[in-house]
Amino acid sequence: MYIGIDVGTSTVKAAAFDPSGRQLAVAARPVELSMRGGFVEQDMDEVYAAVVAVLDELTADTAEPVELAGLTGQGDGVWLVDAEGRPVRAAASWMDGRAHELLDRWLADGTFETVFRRTGSAMFPGCPGPLLAWFEAHEPKTLDAARRALYCKDMVFQRLTGARAATDVSDASMPFLDPRTRSYDNGVVELLGLTRRRGLLAPVSDPVATAETRGEGLPAGTRIANGPYDLPACALGAGVTEPGDGLLIVGTCLASLVATTDLDLSGEPAGLYISLDRPGHWLRAMPAMVGTAALDWVLSTTGVRHEEVDALLAATPAGANGVRVLPYFAPSGERAPFVEPRLRAELTGVSLESTPADLIRATCEGIGYAARHCLEAAGLTGSLAVCGGGTRSSAWMRLLADVLGRPLRVVEGEVGARGAVLAAAERYGVALDAGAWTRPTEVVEPDAVRAAYYAKGFEDHLARLTAARHRSR
Repeated sequence: MYIGIDVGTSTVKAAAFDPSGRQLAVAARPVELSMRGGFVEQDMDEVYAAVVAVLDELTADTAEPVELAGLTGQGDGVWLVDAEGRPVRAAASWMDGRAHELLDRWLADGTFETVFRRTGSAMFPGCPGPLLAWFEAHEPKTLDAARRALYCKDMVFQRLTGARAATDVSDASMPFLDPRTRSYDNGVVELLGLTRRRGLLAPVSDPVATAETRGEGLPAGTRIANGPYDLPACALGAGVTEPGDGLLIVGTCLASLVATTDLDLSGEPAGLYISLDRPGHWLRAMPAMVGTAALDWVLSTTGVRHEEVDALLAATPAGANGVRVLPYFAPSGERAPFVEPRLRAELTGVSLESTPADLIRATCEGIGYAARHCLEAAGLTGSLAVCGGGTRSSAWMRLLADVLGRPLRVVEGEVGARGAVLAAAERYGVALDAGAWTRPTEVVEPDAVRAAYYAKGFEDHLARLTAARHRSR
């Protein structure tokens, strides 16, 4: 069997597949996020223990050998480790907002735009550039104690295999990698005031690194590959490889990805270009900060269970009886398809007559509008696949098809883990039928009348967003 490991922000999962791509089993463990005053952190030891636990569970009841394993995980943030791969402090998550004032300054003085023109990366508070600069200013002794500033999957890979600390081109893409040379741009490192810390940046394994496991979680000697990180892994797992085709990941974050062979660094600085294993190929990525996390907050606030969402979406009409949500709930603001570190969510049109159904539908519609904004900015011209936890709601998928005005190729199951296996197979020369592994579960068609209604609603969303962005500055 083949195993894919996906080290997510709130959940660590491992999935087993047979050679045809059929998902056999899944094991999952939640992991905690510590949130306080804009600081969003994770305990690395807890994350690694969760990885070992899901692998132990997945392999405990089978004698079938593990042919191959692929590893993916959340991107960005800073995972500072010593030479043995052990944490020197808690990991700063990609959701972290502590560096927002630093980013404000870089936005004002042109540093932000200069970095984008050189690397195709529109920095946000939770990416390594601002975070490392913040640590240099506020916790220099922490950086002194660290050997590497890794990404999540890299920490796991080092501890599973004992291999040297390294990353891949996809994770390295934000914000230091020159997408043309596929190596770090030392001028960007200097521009961010990090020349003294250049040695913390992990070497880039191009193509992705391979090694054999040491015996924790997987049998000793299991072949494993490290990367790509979760966004490009999901694109692989959903079969998004042709230029113009796109993927919408309705997960904790709302990620819009479009495959491209065109590197254009002249547009509005936002999102990033993710370098892929194939030189000359990128994903134009617009990873908005909040997807299902926005709906989770509304459900928690209203006391509604996830199982009730489909019925409540059906209980109120398109437009949610005038309730509107700008779904920018992240404490670090928004990063795609624009960067506004101080932007926050807005809820309008609420009255004593508004119901929980109105709030929930308005939130789902707002997330849909945010997705449309991102996909248009990313240059979607072909087919669109959708994956992530949001696909479990069939009513939300129908709503999304209407808001986006296009068919959705819904790909269910552990798509990131599936993509990690496909990437590992490519590295090891193992022949797998990518078409069979990435076949959609269903195709959801939009309703023409509702799609026309939401096209007008999208224009209203953009107008309200423009006003909110001005207020946030």
